[in-house]
Amino acid sequence: MKIIVAPDSFKESLGAAEAAQAIAQGIKAVLPGAEVMLLPIADGGEGTVAALVRDGRGQVMSTEVTGPLGDPVRASWGILRDGTAVLEMAAASGLPLVPPQQRNPMDASTLGTGELIIAALDQGCPRILLGLGGSATNDGGAGALAALGVKFLDARGRTVPPTPRGLLELAKLDISGVDPRLVDVVVDVACDVDNPLLGPRGASRVFAPQKGADAAMVEVLEKALDNLARIAHRDLGKDISSFPGSGAAGGLAAGLSLVARINLRPGIELVLETLQFPEHLKNAALVITGEGKIDAQSVMGKALSGVARAARERGVPVIALCGALGEGYQAVHAAGIQAAVPIVSGPMTREEAMANARQLLTETAARVLRLLLTLPKDC
Repeated sequence: MKIIVAPDSFKESLGAAEAAQAIAQGIKAVLPGAEVMLLPIADGGEGTVAALVRDGRGQVMSTEVTGPLGDPVRASWGILRDGTAVLEMAAASGLPLVPPQQRNPMDASTLGTGELIIAALDQGCPRILLGLGGSATNDGGAGALAALGVKFLDARGRTVPPTPRGLLELAKLDISGVDPRLVDVVVDVACDVDNPLLGPRGASRVFAPQKGADAAMVEVLEKALDNLARIAHRDLGKDISSFPGSGAAGGLAAGLSLVARINLRPGIELVLETLQFPEHLKNAALVITGEGKIDAQSVMGKALSGVARAARERGVPVIALCGALGEGYQAVHAAGIQAAVPIVSGPMTREEAMANARQLLTETAARVLRLLLTLPKDC
């Protein structure tokens, strides 16, 4: 029997690879002879590099870049065997890199993400897969553009910082110094939202409060991005204000579209395609996936929904394990997941469950397999 184990991470508890190993241990305890294929996944955010480079599919790189508030950070990224660079914006410009008391999107920059792109270009990578999850920024990609050679000038021709505060003074964009290697590189952007750059559903009003902005700051941030969009349209003839996904990651996708060929695609779709997940489903009897919490949002372009869709197209049943079931979890059934099974085996605190997640996953996977084996083969 071939069983594919493809969980996402259990946030703050187990990485996707650790979760996969724990599930596999439970399977093997019941079916020692089963062919168990481990394909831990991610949805384009944190964990994407680890999911895609494991098992010899690529190598992990490490580059010192500029963090969101200007401090140096060591960012990990990957190069796949075909030369594709896998970058996580969160590794260079992520919210976890900024202590809660210092979170201020007015001064946060995506400069480090641009430096990661330069590192990929230096390695001769013909394609970049860039995950946009977990940003601390709301700069319209200005920092990344500055790293790539764009000059941000005020009305007197002086350089302004590539932050929202600087964008308020922006009067001219000069792209004459953009790295010419970008012309030959395809940038696939893992983007799971369709929010525009500006407006009620835009980067500032929807996402900036999660990054430390109060109501007054949100309006200033909106003004800064509006100025960037207006200058970009005037100087470069490009409208970055409204295309779906232009507001993702504080507008990074909008900014990158000014200098690179970008393709915005759902993160899990890009990850499963890169892992050749559909091909691995051939002759599989079962897929076991999972994540920390399963609720109504789990089917909204998230990792589980991508796994379920791919498996359903090939007639392979899917069972999802989770730390907890949330409101609306029943929606996963219509998405192609036959059962959503919580791993908590009795009364315990959240902290206890997280501390024992590995053992709980192993035990639950074994219980699920024993239950399935009781069913008649023609069921």
